[in-house]
Amino acid sequence: MDPVERPMRPGAMVADIGLGVVFALGIAFTAYMLVTSWGKAYWAYDSAVAVVVCALALLRERRKVWTAAAGVTVAAAATVVSSAADWPQEPAPVTALALAVLVGSSLRTLSAWPAVAITAGGVMVIMPAWLSGPNGVTALATAALVAGLVLGPALRLYDKGRRAGGSVAWPT
Repeated sequence: MDPVERPMRPGAMVADIGLGVVFALGIAFTAYMLVTSWGKAYWAYDSAVAVVVCALALLRERRKVWTAAAGVTVAAAATVVSSAADWPQEPAPVTALALAVLVGSSLRTLSAWPAVAITAGGVMVIMPAWLSGPNGVTALATAALVAGLVLGPALRLYDKGRRAGGSVAWPT
């Protein structure tokens, strides 16, 4: 069976709906905060980048390598553009969360080389923010990526145990 046509598990569907709500609320809140602080059109740029990367994160089950690679590429391009335009650091918190979802999902489901490439790309997106000066946004982006780096392999092991007929409960 083609993995693209595989029906989504009910639990995964609920998780994606919740993730979509978090993304939408986060994008709206970030846009509001940018409008009140920066006042320029930067909020539109940041929101557009976040919408694209979040949409790719929600579509991560289809063409897994390509959606993850596209998300990392968009986040990397946003980092370069914001640096060149002297705008606030990218990735913004919601974009960083979507990037962490893509990295974690890659580590959970992809074979070794594509997962390593996506992970390295995710780290390379966050690294320039630390080089230009750490702040709260950089710390949030790093925390989100670290969560993806930890949860992806943990869920891969959990899935492997379930498929092998082992206990579906977490080990104690």
